[in-house]
Amino acid sequence: MDGALRPNQAIEEARLLLTIAKPDNLTRDGTKVMFSTGPTLMALDPGGGSPSEVETFPQPISCLAAQGGCLAVGLDGGQVLIRGGPHDGAALSHVAGRAIVCPTAVAFADPHTLLLCAGSQLTAPADWRHDLMARNATGSVWRVNLVDGSAACLADRLAYPYGIGIQPNGDLIVSESWQNQLLRLRANASPEVALGDLPGYPARLAPAANGEGFWLAIFAPRSQLIEFVLREDDFRADMMRECAPDHWVAPSLRAPQSFLEPLQGGALKQLGTLKPWAPTRSYGLLVRLDAALRATESFHSRADGTRHGVTSCIDVGGSLLATSKGGDVIVSIDLDDTGTDQVHDASD
Repeated sequence: MDGALRPNQAIEEARLLLTIAKPDNLTRDGTKVMFSTGPTLMALDPGGGSPSEVETFPQPISCLAAQGGCLAVGLDGGQVLIRGGPHDGAALSHVAGRAIVCPTAVAFADPHTLLLCAGSQLTAPADWRHDLMARNATGSVWRVNLVDGSAACLADRLAYPYGIGIQPNGDLIVSESWQNQLLRLRANASPEVALGDLPGYPARLAPAANGEGFWLAIFAPRSQLIEFVLREDDFRADMMRECAPDHWVAPSLRAPQSFLEPLQGGALKQLGTLKPWAPTRSYGLLVRLDAALRATESFHSRADGTRHGVTSCIDVGGSLLATSKGGDVIVSIDLDDTGTDQVHDASD
């Protein structure tokens, strides 16, 4: 990674807002910032106070969107629930006759129209690692009319769509995780690659506060080792059958924690110090994209850090809030203090 993606320690050194298990899905409804932890929806105090519980759902929350007092909540069990607004109480379990198995991202196009990313038709959101290692491409993107429940498929057979953003001209930008790219969806046109060859697996998109471009969360890094394993079908099948998922040669949300993990010991450290070239299965990365979807700056938690698995962020009040799902923290980066020198200066 170089240029605007040159490594730094901005996420690792960012102000700690909250320590909580597996935070995810930062969003804002106009009056408050909300996030999820497991099945619980929480309201966050950006000043660092204790969060307050909003509602607890029967399954873990897999995605979240808010607009004008209306909330869409995707659940790991395969449902999208609507809270508040003109369609309060609506529940979606199918779109155009197809079961919602893996809701990964939602966004409101308007109060009556919901955009939905279904990451997979074969695995639940919690089993994302299985979907990658099985090399599935059964994801889809939908436009759902909340008035009558009708739905139109905007893209199909995608390799795990995980985030969605709306550009000012109405184009949709979708992160396709297993292909390491962003797609552009236009009306009456086939999906096209808007930004390819990303250095990791993209998650959710958050609009920049100035209305130009997005912030992109990348939840895990690409590596030569993992991409090699993805090409070795027999080895991968044996690994998935015989090893626990946390010990697969696969991306991870968390920094190494067990001696049973595939990358360990002398491959990573010498005399207790992490080698500069040590491969890593986890990382923390946020990328600022301008209106043309060009990377202009980035914030990192590097291989020797712990704030990995960054799955969501939100640009609010001159600060960028981000969830480290693997590090069990929510952090705040002061955008006014992150100049070019800090963002692009890599530590040796």
